[in-house]
Amino acid sequence: MSPVRLSELLRRDVAADPVITGVTADSRKVAPGALFVALPGNAADGRAFIPQALSQGAAAVLAPADTDAALAPVLVTSGDVRRAYAIAARSFYGAQPANCVAVTGTNGKTSVAAFCRQIWAGLGLSSASMGTLGVLKQTGNVNGALTGPGLTSPDAADAARMLAQLAEEGVTHLALEASSHGIDQRRIDGVTLKAAGFTNLTQDHLDYHGDMEAYRAAKLRLFETLLPRGRTAVLNADSDAYSSFASASIMSGLGVMGVGERGRDLALIGRVAVPEGQRLTIDAGGEIHEVLLPLAGAFQASNALVAAGLCIAAGEKPGRVLAALETIEGAQGRLERIAGGGHGEVYVDYAHTPDGLETVLNALRPHARGRLIVVFGAGGDRDRAKRPLMGEIAGRLADIAIVTDDNPRSEDPASIRKAVREGCPDAQEIGDRRQAIRHAIALMSDGDVVVIAGKGHEQGQIVGGVTHPFDDATEAAEALRIHA
Repeated sequence: MSPVRLSELLRRDVAADPVITGVTADSRKVAPGALFVALPGNAADGRAFIPQALSQGAAAVLAPADTDAALAPVLVTSGDVRRAYAIAARSFYGAQPANCVAVTGTNGKTSVAAFCRQIWAGLGLSSASMGTLGVLKQTGNVNGALTGPGLTSPDAADAARMLAQLAEEGVTHLALEASSHGIDQRRIDGVTLKAAGFTNLTQDHLDYHGDMEAYRAAKLRLFETLLPRGRTAVLNADSDAYSSFASASIMSGLGVMGVGERGRDLALIGRVAVPEGQRLTIDAGGEIHEVLLPLAGAFQASNALVAAGLCIAAGEKPGRVLAALETIEGAQGRLERIAGGGHGEVYVDYAHTPDGLETVLNALRPHARGRLIVVFGAGGDRDRAKRPLMGEIAGRLADIAIVTDDNPRSEDPASIRKAVREGCPDAQEIGDRRQAIRHAIALMSDGDVVVIAGKGHEQGQIVGGVTHPFDDATEAAEALRIHA
């Protein structure tokens, strides 16, 4: 990227106006001429790294308003330093795909973003998605990955850099996952959005937000602050939180597109499960469309409608968008069917919240001619309140529940399993996740469905600060081979 004056980056007058050659909040990445952004954090305060950044050649420092002016020769402060960082990164990297949409919600973000990418590609557009699975781009049936899995919403400078790279490579349409952390930390404040979507709101991330009101407020900010007036909010009308998101959107000068069984704009008026997926009857503004969605579960139908709404809100014709739904594939680790089941079916899913687990078990129940078996756990160093809730859901909705370890992190795995089992005292307990998966598949008989929930696409298990290679899909395939 071309060097630019500090005043141009920050869009404000500054006393000293050096030429800036890069923007970063990571002192380890500072190169001569860089703007170093000292972000406050829970674990560390970025201001502690200002001396290191200056020693590596930082030309200027952007920091919170209460920062001591003596800390840097060229110091600019901001009352909202995270937003200022996102705007500076956008100014430095410049280009973005012309049509960007974002989706937020407790569950479904990854699927919606992947569906948008595939719909656009099916319409002949160069598209991409950014989120939990990394940055994936697609033209027609040709896929490519710019990055691997990582944070749902990347650091503001990383996001700006990747958006500029996508635009340079000809990508015109991009769907971004907007996590509550990412929205709250201003990571996507520099992205110009054509539309934004909402899937659902259920308990998650209370370890970060503190309570549901703060969690809701973080997600509402996508519509109240980030989506420009006159654009469209695509909202799942079947969510209990629909009215609050619709009200906030209207008050912010946005159009509202309601989708789902209770939606007025893309109304799901019929859904029939079939072996190859489900047949949907959709009323799009008075026109009836019959769609064969090649995915199982009511929640995937809901995700598909949010994705379709976003593509329509970004300028595509409803009929073409809905027809493109017939060719989409599920996202990795999202109700992913593992081949080789023979007499039963095995699925891997990322469900790691009470609502997510309930949704997946309800979705798979119609496909179980025999028993529904679930292997699940709960992560350590995360919201503890959801552990017995997940146990209760598994005990109530599955015929056999097997409690195992998820990512214990720094906590004692046995204590996590004990908390989960408070909700399902009759569940089986097998701490070793590999053995739990093999046991579940060994139990499987004709017509049974096994779902391995919690980790989805993840390629490792975090135990005591160490990440051990582990992939649920690989382990399930190996268990199927052993028990074939």
